[in-house]
Amino acid sequence: MASTSKTHHHDAEVFRFGTSAHREFLRKDAKRQFDFFHASLRPDQGFFVLDYDGNPLADSVQELHTTARLTHSYALGKLAGVEGCEAVIDKGMEYLWNYHRDRDHGGFLWALEGDKIHDDRKLAYGHVFVLLAGASAKMAGHPDANRLIDDVTAIIETRYWEEHVGLFADEWNRNWGPFSSYRGLNANMHGVEALLTAFEATGRETYLSMAGRILDFFVYRIAATENWRLPEHYTLGWEIDRSYSGNPMFRPRGTTPGHSFEMARLLLQYWDLIGRPDDSSRDTAWSLTERALTDAWDSEKGGFVYTLDFDGAPLISDRYWWPITEAIGVLASFLKLGGSDTQKAWYSRMWQFADEYYIDHDHGGWFPEIDAQGVPTGTQFKGKPDIYHSIQAALIPLAPKLSGLGKALGRVFE
Repeated sequence: MASTSKTHHHDAEVFRFGTSAHREFLRKDAKRQFDFFHASLRPDQGFFVLDYDGNPLADSVQELHTTARLTHSYALGKLAGVEGCEAVIDKGMEYLWNYHRDRDHGGFLWALEGDKIHDDRKLAYGHVFVLLAGASAKMAGHPDANRLIDDVTAIIETRYWEEHVGLFADEWNRNWGPFSSYRGLNANMHGVEALLTAFEATGRETYLSMAGRILDFFVYRIAATENWRLPEHYTLGWEIDRSYSGNPMFRPRGTTPGHSFEMARLLLQYWDLIGRPDDSSRDTAWSLTERALTDAWDSEKGGFVYTLDFDGAPLISDRYWWPITEAIGVLASFLKLGGSDTQKAWYSRMWQFADEYYIDHDHGGWFPEIDAQGVPTGTQFKGKPDIYHSIQAALIPLAPKLSGLGKALGRVFE
């Protein structure tokens, strides 16, 4: 177990959005994250998963989303002017193209062990992260980005996109035979993230229109009729499946408030990209955010409970790092628009809690989960699973705009 000594900042300016002290705090945390996860580089193919101290775990299975998210994160680092990011980007791009990519059937394999296939399913969730990695790598100037973007876009459009509803199907077998009739929020939400980033990288309007259709369904057709909560699981015909209960991490029953934070931030990003029309987007994004904040915040211990029932009652009360990071991202977006006192207070509360309980001040990176006493625990996660959520929590507040994160960072570390 790593040391869990806490560093307490008593100066409120450190956690106040926009102050020079806060921006310096963000830069330092981001730099320490990039330094920590640089040890993910394997001498052969792909990446290690790291323990709390930054040593490789014995398990050598690599999942597609982890490969893609490391690539995306270090592309953001390069765009921000962080030194030494190229090795990770190069390794990720090479492993995605030469190993995850299925040369026999097309698409990208979910999990590998070195050069061997560990899990050959074709998941939309993984494919949209490949698009995200390619788009960010393109903005960072990687020479192989265009071929990856074009390859995965063709797969996404032909295998996953359901034009009649404007949403992504979820999963196939390796040969594109049916795997299940499951439909879900998670792959579609991250699909919006990838599509918006791909639009920012390429200017192709198709990406923007697809993202808009997904947002329309989940925000205006679902959340608006569910008291601004977002049910996770759906039937083949895109009806809410209230009885579904799958993997407790990736497909838990009910609603996941962390996803409301992400969807609200993506709605603001989309609104910004289409020219900030005079519509209800800002109010709607706040309805999603406020509902999740008030439903999920643990008023006794702090942090967010992981999942809720459809009426907002807690289901899984475990406290993970990533909902805090996503709350930071959307609150920072509102504060870039001026923000309210309530939003400012929530933003500072997020960082105070993260600083005390999740940020590893000894080694860098964030602990992924804490127990009832607030101590890091490995119940659900082994080691520190990846940099993606926590690095965006540090970088989004540093970027001046709601959209174009990669282009807007302005080399803040030089």
